Amino acid sequence: MTTSLIILAAGQGTRMQSDQPKVLHQIAHAPLIAHAIRAGASVAPERIVVVAGHGAEAVAKATNEAAPEAQVVLQSEQLGTGHAVQQARSALEGVTGDAIVLYGDTPFIRPETLSAMAKARASGHAVVVLGFEPVDPARYGRLKMSGDSLDAIVEFKDATDKERAITLCNSGVICADAAELFSLLDDVTNDNASGEYYLTDVIAIARARGLSCGVVTCDEAETMGINSRADLAAAEAAFQSRARAEALTAGVTLTAPETVYFAHDTHLGRDATIEPHVIFGPGVTVETGATIRAFSHLEGCHVSTGAIVGPYARLRPGAELANNAKVGNFCEVKNAEVGEGAKINHLSYIGDATVGDGANIGAGTVTCNYDGYFKHHTEIGARAFIGSSTMLVAPVRVGDEALTASGSVITRDVEDGALALGRARQTTKPGLARKLMGKLKAAKMAKMKEAK
Repeated sequence: MTTSLIILAAGQGTRMQSDQPKVLHQIAHAPLIAHAIRAGASVAPERIVVVAGHGAEAVAKATNEAAPEAQVVLQSEQLGTGHAVQQARSALEGVTGDAIVLYGDTPFIRPETLSAMAKARASGHAVVVLGFEPVDPARYGRLKMSGDSLDAIVEFKDATDKERAITLCNSGVICADAAELFSLLDDVTNDNASGEYYLTDVIAIARARGLSCGVVTCDEAETMGINSRADLAAAEAAFQSRARAEALTAGVTLTAPETVYFAHDTHLGRDATIEPHVIFGPGVTVETGATIRAFSHLEGCHVSTGAIVGPYARLRPGAELANNAKVGNFCEVKNAEVGEGAKINHLSYIGDATVGDGANIGAGTVTCNYDGYFKHHTEIGARAFIGSSTMLVAPVRVGDEALTASGSVITRDVEDGALALGRARQTTKPGLARKLMGKLKAAKMAKMKEAK
């Protein structure tokens, strides 16, 4: 059976105190809407429809970055969740199979939970609702059950004291046959305390039609909604805690797990070692046996087996480290390939470059890659030795087994095996330092005397 996703993402999220739509706020360097799409991807949806409202253009952009195949529809007036789902009707015209309603601000629904809902639907329930038992039921809607059958969902505003005593609560996530869902929505009215069209009313309508409704339950953590900055921080913490636990289970060494921060797509190989206070931005892969030392920041890069990064290193997008390469303290590498066994051990910037196998980059080396308008490439050959404080003015090539003298400015290609020196001749003036410093000291003393 095919499945389609309807993801509700129209709210402004006024409690976020933000100019941008709530679903564009990020957890682990990805917007909430991307997390919701990723959660739903486990059912291999035939179609994905995102219902946008506030900031629809920006929401559409983020949606298409996460899932180019998704269709974004507009809810111009926010008249309730039932009304929001109705906006997806035309986009799902003629679609057969189930529809699952998810929420752009509820990012942690697990694949196993959605699978359980699909199985419950296949077992004969016309509508399946995801429920949970929170520590504090607060203002959640309540699920009224008769044995294993769901009779109705009652919103907190409309519930009696007896109904508010129910502890099984509504997450808002619903699975139903797509055509049946829209048929049920046709009978939903806004005769309630909020004057809105509640998606939850489809349960009572389905039961009145003699249809079976069921409930699948999950942990409260899966249903965490993001409504404020405090919620966002709590969700980030929850994501990081889970990511750290998964890394440890997968055979990664985290010497101080609570200090390591992952992106949504960080991939760490078995037997990788991550020291304290490492931050991963998006697009990082660290292979088996690599070591990331303390206080390093990585994004958009690939670190191969046995490579060592840091401490205090920064790898930016496009950095590719081959096996056993080393990038040491206070080094930055961007859009550069660093060959097998090559070393960039300290205080260097390597950008828009290729570093050959076994090359050694001395302290303070800079590839001068930008002329103010264009980036230019530097090529450093295999087993080349770049002396400390060498400025490599791109475009330039230093050949295999070539050597540059410390303090050189290299502006022309250096052939294989050659030594290049590019520095001014030193001139020494005996006694001039003491004479100059004496004059400066006298001038300062005179200035201090005038000030008095």
